[in-house]
Amino acid sequence: MAENNMFSSLEKIGLGMLSDMNLYEEDSPKANNLLQKTTTESKKASEADAVFDKTYKCPVCDYDFKVKSIRARKARMIGADIDLRPRYEDVDPIKYDAIVCNHCGYASLSRFFTHISAPQIKLIRTNITPFFKGVDDKCDSYSYDEAVMRHELALANAFVKKGKASEKAYTCLKLAWLKRGKAENIPADTENRSEVIQTLKAEEKQYISKAYEGFSVAMSKEIFPICGMDEWTYIYLVSALGYECEDYARSLKLLSDLVVSKAASPKLKDKARELRKLMQNKI
Repeated sequence: MAENNMFSSLEKIGLGMLSDMNLYEEDSPKANNLLQKTTTESKKASEADAVFDKTYKCPVCDYDFKVKSIRARKARMIGADIDLRPRYEDVDPIKYDAIVCNHCGYASLSRFFTHISAPQIKLIRTNITPFFKGVDDKCDSYSYDEAVMRHELALANAFVKKGKASEKAYTCLKLAWLKRGKAENIPADTENRSEVIQTLKAEEKQYISKAYEGFSVAMSKEIFPICGMDEWTYIYLVSALGYECEDYARSLKLLSDLVVSKAASPKLKDKARELRKLMQNKI
């Protein structure tokens, strides 16, 4: 997926003009001027049963609105990937993390939703709201495609409001996880299934690369905790993303620092050792 397609879902909701934005280029002229339903029927029924409508007040337009959320007791975590993506039984709560105000177009991951300044609100009202055509909020649950579109809108908002590198990186990471989740749930009878999966993997890889770039920037500019992570969890995540981006030398250095740290937990050190073994086999 070319970088100018990172916001490919947004054209249908009126924000196609964001398609050629350079995510981490804060002072580009354009930045300053313009600041498949893939699950089975039974699985969809199970997911719909786990979903409820949660009410939010938009900090940009003061509009009260509802979005789909997952009941905590319905999401049973069964494991995690190398890059800390949580895996759940039956449902994927990651699909529901982007909160979208259908009145003004403001969108953000839940972690960052209320953290917006007056100048950022002005940027959203100027560069998102006039072009926003609305999203479908009548569905019982979100497909991966709908979730991707909502997260792309959150990423576009983070860019337009000149959000922190960590916010943009974390949103890219969530998009990578959504692409991975969609690929894992492609029905066996899908036409050209292997090609569809390969395309999704390529799209996932680009989002992983942008997440790695942004988290690396944030590590040198922002104060811990970052995105709710302490320093050593964050360093592990950056190392894991570096592994996925084949930046083995830097990742090994970070992992070595983590393993000898007195502040890192034994469990995190064990994960670091496992990841280090994987990397050493690649070199």
